[in-house]
Amino acid sequence: MEKKLAFLGPRGTFTEEAARALTVGQSLSHVPYPSIIEVLNAVAKEEVNFGVVPMENSIEGTVNSTLDWLIHEVELPILAELALPITQNLLVAKREKQLPFSAITRVLSHPQAIAQSHNFLRENLPAASIEYVNSTALAAQIVSEHPEEPWAAVGTRLNVEIYPLDFAHEQIQDYSNNYTRFVLLGQDSLNLPASSKEKTTILVTLPEDFPGALYQVLAAFAWRKINLSRIESRPTKKALGSYYFVIDIEQKMDDVLLPGAFAEIEAIGCQVRQLGTYPFYLLQANS
Repeated sequence: MEKKLAFLGPRGTFTEEAARALTVGQSLSHVPYPSIIEVLNAVAKEEVNFGVVPMENSIEGTVNSTLDWLIHEVELPILAELALPITQNLLVAKREKQLPFSAITRVLSHPQAIAQSHNFLRENLPAASIEYVNSTALAAQIVSEHPEEPWAAVGTRLNVEIYPLDFAHEQIQDYSNNYTRFVLLGQDSLNLPASSKEKTTILVTLPEDFPGALYQVLAAFAWRKINLSRIESRPTKKALGSYYFVIDIEQKMDDVLLPGAFAEIEAIGCQVRQLGTYPFYLLQANS
């Protein structure tokens, strides 16, 4: 039976782009789900074998719903991570003669996509009205279904493959360094390509009666010369001022260094939970 992979839908989202990139050459059926929580629950309940969801954007920060659900509601190992360049495009319905900017009266997209393309839209389509919809994919679908209307959508390159659309202009985003980290999760194993970079992510709970515990946690990595790329606090939801710390470590799990660091951290009363040790992939903006 063909294995299934859930992704944050609908079709044509950046998450689908990430899911395709992470599973090139794999025989998987890709299934869109309407929310991050539904993707994660589908994997946890074994309705599907794998799931892909966004974890962090370089401009807007952590996707809290992903992180909090992984901490509090499900135990799913991270199998891989992909940093995907977020490139927004101005899309119009296919016509014999392409619609010029001056004729476009309405631009549809998700609020984040509109915000990421604010400067371009202000300079090139100042008279067009802006309409917010639930996703860039839905905007593309609406524009494609109304080819008689002088409308445009802001969306992904993938939408041109799915709907009868053309590029009115490519890469209209304001920032060229806009990347989103997506994670692949699942209980099953997957034959992934080798990567030059490996990561391990852990969740650390500090003891309530140990002043300076976070310093001791960081010191356990520092003296072993283990590099940390991210440390982030999330509320435990038990009391005000009580936090978990999510830590990204720039190496895969080994037999000596990381177990030694974890043992030192646990010796001061901390709890350590591994969220995954996995390959990291980076797609370049021009790939």
